[in-house]
Amino acid sequence: MPYKKATAGKRAPAKRKLAELFGLGEVLTDTSRKEWKLGVPIGQGGFGRIYLADANSSKPVGSDAPYIAKVEPSQNGPLFTELKFYMRAAKPDEIHGWTKSHKLQYLGVPRYWGSGLHEKNGNSYRFMVIDRFGRDLQKIYEENGKKFSHKTVLQLGLRILDILEYVHEHEYVHGDIKASNLLLSYKNPNQVYLVDYGLAYRYCPEGVHKVYKEDPKRCHDGTIEYTSIDAHKGVAPSRRGDLEILGYCMIHWISGHLPWEDNLKDPDFVRDSKIGCRDISVLMDKCFPDKNKPNEIAKYMEKVKLLSYEEKPVYQHFREILLQGLKAIGQKDDGVLDFGLSENGDLQTKPTQKKKRKAADKKAAAAASEDTEAEMEVTGSPEKKKPTTAFSKSKGCFHSHMYWCGRLTLGRDKTPTQPLTPLLSGTEGGNRMSKLMVCFGEIEDLMGRLFTIYCCVQNRFK
Repeated sequence: MPYKKATAGKRAPAKRKLAELFGLGEVLTDTSRKEWKLGVPIGQGGFGRIYLADANSSKPVGSDAPYIAKVEPSQNGPLFTELKFYMRAAKPDEIHGWTKSHKLQYLGVPRYWGSGLHEKNGNSYRFMVIDRFGRDLQKIYEENGKKFSHKTVLQLGLRILDILEYVHEHEYVHGDIKASNLLLSYKNPNQVYLVDYGLAYRYCPEGVHKVYKEDPKRCHDGTIEYTSIDAHKGVAPSRRGDLEILGYCMIHWISGHLPWEDNLKDPDFVRDSKIGCRDISVLMDKCFPDKNKPNEIAKYMEKVKLLSYEEKPVYQHFREILLQGLKAIGQKDDGVLDFGLSENGDLQTKPTQKKKRKAADKKAAAAASEDTEAEMEVTGSPEKKKPTTAFSKSKGCFHSHMYWCGRLTLGRDKTPTQPLTPLLSGTEGGNRMSKLMVCFGEIEDLMGRLFTIYCCVQNRFK
């Protein structure tokens, strides 16, 4: 029987202001009186901006800065919501203690380093400093033909279960697990982190679980293709919802398909399709019609279906199901994610591409000598833009892979949003330019990858 359609109207979005652009070297002081120096802005979204950041010193913030600072007007709500989670659950000592006590190699939760308020030009801004990361899995998924290997998916599932157990034990649920919210470590491509806690919900404040209640005003919260049946009905997020979302992600990553993906503009259709697929055999037949079905995923989804709204999952049981799946395909949990990535999450160049790349490098250098103008983006880590889905709505903080990797865009008049002369002047600047031209040649060779690089033609800014 189809679920009754919600009749309540949409809530009007709150009016918010965009944060002004801070200059290089701006110093922010957090609530513990620690000072943080800002580097180049690497992205903006929603109503906030993201900057490279480091502890304050006499040195400028380099392109390899280990932190990012998220800044938005203090009257805005998204960062405040996310900040509450980080302050309660993501302090470095707490994450370290959990990792050690649970005998984990690492825990994929970003560490919170500080936050505070900053006054500038008569305006008040809220900021938060957390770890910097590499590329997001959505980009890699698309570059891999919208599929991951069976082994990789099961290992991702194991790491995400570790994350969810930690988050849930700290009275929160994430509510928006998906590839674009899963980022590789900036240094280690075998480590994955769950980011964007703008939809994080405190389901069990002071140990008292929220009651099951359907609210038409909250119907379909989250990312439509993955969100839980509870969320489709307007029920507040819970632990079982997070595990259900993870299940849909794993199915999508292995099969490249979800039964409702062609009708994402109709959230009621998506909801009814998911309800119809509570018969897990139906779901598996639709997603794997001509292939051997991954039995461990079916077992995982069956176990999720048995959870009650307030029930605490036995996370180890879910991990054992995925470990059995690895064993069934002759693999083990070796901690290696076979994305073919190098340091900082960048795709490795195949050996067969080297000759072509050298030729492209020469061509790029010749073009530079002729003062060819380039319309580019300046970024700290190569990436390409992700196509957006109309109803893949994630409310809350300004989030996107671009904010974590490092990105600065040129304005419509082809001038940077702040001077780049210090980055490109002198001998060191010349060396940078040479390296950037090599990167540009590689972009030509790789065609559709649309990587962006730190590059401006010197004569452009003299």
